[in-house]
Amino acid sequence: MATKKYNPTTPGTRFRVSVDYSELTTNKPEKSLLAPHSKSGGRNSKGRTTARNRGGGHKKRYRIIDFKRNKHGVPGVVKTVEYDPNRTAFISLIAYADGEKRYIIAPEGIKVGDKIVSGEGASPDLGNTLFLKDIPLGTIIHNIELEPGRGAVIARSAGTYAQLANKDGRYAIIKMPSGETRMILLTCKATIGTVSNTDHNLQVLAKAGRNRWKGKRPRTRGVAMNPVDHPMGGGEGKSSGGHPRSRTGLYAKGKKTRNRHKASSKLIISKKKSRK
Repeated sequence: MATKKYNPTTPGTRFRVSVDYSELTTNKPEKSLLAPHSKSGGRNSKGRTTARNRGGGHKKRYRIIDFKRNKHGVPGVVKTVEYDPNRTAFISLIAYADGEKRYIIAPEGIKVGDKIVSGEGASPDLGNTLFLKDIPLGTIIHNIELEPGRGAVIARSAGTYAQLANKDGRYAIIKMPSGETRMILLTCKATIGTVSNTDHNLQVLAKAGRNRWKGKRPRTRGVAMNPVDHPMGGGEGKSSGGHPRSRTGLYAKGKKTRNRHKASSKLIISKKKSRK
């Protein structure tokens, strides 16, 4: 996957960099796998704004994704590679041998006509979903379960992946996309390969309107407000505003947010890398 630059024929294309969607094979989704996708505009059930800077955005429908990959032993054929407006990764339509169709997160490099399978006995090939106990050490994986049968929750966004580093008793030791190393039960499943659309982070929107299409409204910086409106507001001229914090006074950088009493903390071997 490559990026695409545009000739500056308009102000909105002068600095724009987008993903080259040449590997997508269709722009029409499978109707049986669509669901309504309503938006709240940041309002709660009483109609009051509880999340600021949300609203508008293009109308879209949800694509039902198979995160469980529980059709064990049933081979499937890749029919399409498609864009999904609800996520950063691409998706693929899989037609199984028993006639059922499902969407999956498309791995990088998957092509129309490729065959995939899940469950015990599957080979560790691109797109196949295996139990962690059956995956060779050092394999690059994505769509990882944290609890057996619950469905994938780790490494699902564009370009992300984890690595199976070791196996110890009932647990596999996984190096996460964040740099964290943790233990996950060997009875959990994962998919072989890296998530598609690896150049997603290289995109440049180039104009405010592209954010409005995503449903994001303009956001006023805290340092541009008055002291009555924000802890970082006020001051003569362009003041720094002090330590970055939210409107309610909570530190925005450096404060640890994980619950120290969380039961799964004992499964974390080394914490994620600091951004300092």
